[in-house]
Amino acid sequence: MWALSAVGLRRLGAAGSLAVVVGGWFAGKLPVHDPWGLWTDHGSTAKAAAAVLAYAGLTVLVVAWWQYGKTASTVRDTLVTLAWWTAPFLLAPPLYSADVYSYIAQGSMVVEGHDVYTVGPSALDPGGIGGDAAASVGNHWRDTPAPYGPLFLLISAAVARTTGGTIVPAVLAMRVVAVLSLVLIVWSLRRLAREHGHSESRALWLGALNPLLLIHVVGGMHNDGLMIGLMLAGFVLALRGKWIAGSALVGLAMMVKSPAAVSLLFIGVLVHASATGPQWRRWAKGLLAPGLIACAVAGGATLISGTGFGWLHTQGVAANIHTALSVSSDLGLGLGELAHLLLDVEVMPVKSAVQTLGLAVALGLILVLARRAMRGGATPTHALGLSLLALVVLSPMVQPWYLLWGMAVVAATEQYGRLSAVLIVLSAALVYETHPMGATPPYGFALAGLAAVLGTLAVRRTPVVPPDARLPGQRGPTESPENQEAPASAATPAPAPQSAP
Repeated sequence: MWALSAVGLRRLGAAGSLAVVVGGWFAGKLPVHDPWGLWTDHGSTAKAAAAVLAYAGLTVLVVAWWQYGKTASTVRDTLVTLAWWTAPFLLAPPLYSADVYSYIAQGSMVVEGHDVYTVGPSALDPGGIGGDAAASVGNHWRDTPAPYGPLFLLISAAVARTTGGTIVPAVLAMRVVAVLSLVLIVWSLRRLAREHGHSESRALWLGALNPLLLIHVVGGMHNDGLMIGLMLAGFVLALRGKWIAGSALVGLAMMVKSPAAVSLLFIGVLVHASATGPQWRRWAKGLLAPGLIACAVAGGATLISGTGFGWLHTQGVAANIHTALSVSSDLGLGLGELAHLLLDVEVMPVKSAVQTLGLAVALGLILVLARRAMRGGATPTHALGLSLLALVVLSPMVQPWYLLWGMAVVAATEQYGRLSAVLIVLSAALVYETHPMGATPPYGFALAGLAAVLGTLAVRRTPVVPPDARLPGQRGPTESPENQEAPASAATPAPAPQSAP
C-alpha cells in the first residue's frame, strides 16, 4: 500500500502539514490588525471548523512521522521528506503561539530606543513601528520586559527595521530565521551522529523531522530553534578540537536564550580531557576557559547591541507565568495551597521555594552527569542531552517545545532504548497540548494524555526502531539492501578533541 512506503508516508505527512496550515489561516494566532488584509478573523464558526481541520492534519502528520521512523530511509530521503513537510509552513500565519509578535515588538522597541529590559511592548506607539505587533502580544507579555539576550534582539531589530514592523513581512522574515535555525540543527545533528558512530537518518528523524519541532520552531517561530542550532554547532566544533570557536558559538546561543550555558560545562569536560600539564592546570582550563570565552562573546554582543546588561536581571520573568507542564510549579502551588489552608501562610513564597529547590536538584543532576562524563561513564555529548532534559523537567516554567533542547542531542547520541521510546511518545503527545491559536485548553491536555497512552501501548507492542538501528542480522519489513544506510558502528564514545578530523 502506497501509504506504508517511505514515499507514500512523505506525501501523507505533507498532506497533514498542509491541513495544519490551512486550518491555521483561520484558527491560528492571527494578529489583531493586519493592514494587508491577509490574516484576518473570519468568525467563530470558521475558526472552530479550521481548528478541527488543523487537529486532524496534525494527527496525520504524527502518524506519518511515527511510521516513517520504521522505514529504512537514507539521509537524502529523510532530508527530502523534511523539505516536503516544512514547505507548507513557510507562508503560514503564526501557529501555536503569539511569541513572534513579542519578538517583532521587542525589535521595534530597540529601533525606537526603548529599554526592552525595563518595559514591555505596551510602551510602543500603537500607530508607529511595531504597534500592530504589540497589540497582538499575549496578555502575559504585554508589560513584561524581554527575557532574551542581545543577539536575538539585534536580529529582531533588523527584522523590524527592514519591514517597518508591518505584520506579514515581519512574521515571514522571522520565519526565515526559524528555517535557517532548522538548517543549522540538521547540519549539527548529522555531524554529532557521525562523531558518535550513530545513524544520521535516525538522528534527523527524531531531532529534526519531529512534528513537535515543525509546529513550534517553523510554525510558531520560537527562538529556541536558534538557540539549539547555535549550541549544537558549537559542540560539534568542540568535539573536533576547535573548542575556542565552539565556546564562542555557545556564547552567541546564550545571547538568544540562557539555557545554552549548560553546554559550556561539557565543553569543559572535553577541554580537560585534551589538556596537558599539571592536574590543577587541566582543571582550571576545563572549568574556566570555555566560560570566559562565552562571557567575552556575550559581553561583546551586549555592547554592540546597545541594549545594556539588563538581560542579566530578566532571566526569571518567565517563571512568574504558571505552566501546567512544570512539575515544580504544580507541586509548589499544591503545597502552597495546603500550607495556606492549614497554617495560613502565603501561597507564593511556598511555590517559589519549591521552584528554587527544583532548579537546585537540576543543577545537582547536571554536576553528577558532568562528573560521570569526565570519568568516561558517558560521552560528554550524551551527558549534555540528559542534563538539558533534567533542566526542562525541573524548571519553574515548561512549554512543550522545551523538550527539544535535550532531545536534539539525545537523538544523535543514543542507540534506541527506553529514553528514546519516552521521547518519541512525548513528541507525539505534546503536539496536542496547544491550540493552533496558542492557547492551552483543557481538552488539549486530554488529547495529549490520550496520545501518550496510545503511544505507550504502540511502543510496547511494536517499538519504533528504524532498521538501521536494529541488531546486526535483523531486518525490518520495509528494509531493502539498496535503500539501507550503511550500518552505524556499535561504539558510542566520541573521539578525543585533539584527534578529531
